[in-house]
Amino acid sequence: MSIKKQYLKSKPVCKVTFKVEKGLAAGAKKIAVVGDFNKWKEKAGQMNALKDGSFTITLDLDIGREYQFRYLLDGKNWLNDQDADKFVESGFGDAENSVIVL
Repeated sequence: MSIKKQYLKSKPVCKVTFKVEKGLAAGAKKIAVVGDFNKWKEKAGQMNALKDGSFTITLDLDIGREYQFRYLLDGKNWLNDQDADKFVESGFGDAENSVIVL
């Protein structure tokens, strides 16, 4: 997995590219990145499938904030991003959420 941040000079926004590599996609047909930035709605964070089997999406996120997020594979399996800036308890048992700091 990877997270790339590109801060814009023209406005207080960061273009964040989330990527799930083929090996971590575990044969998923669809992957969504869900989190605070899209109200944890799967349809709002559908990632694009690439020819190499990985998935990616680029979102414009406001800077000066922290966002909790996770990846949802095929609508049922949760995955954290190992490249997240930090991790916090999700409030659902012993699960954690990934956090990106902008």
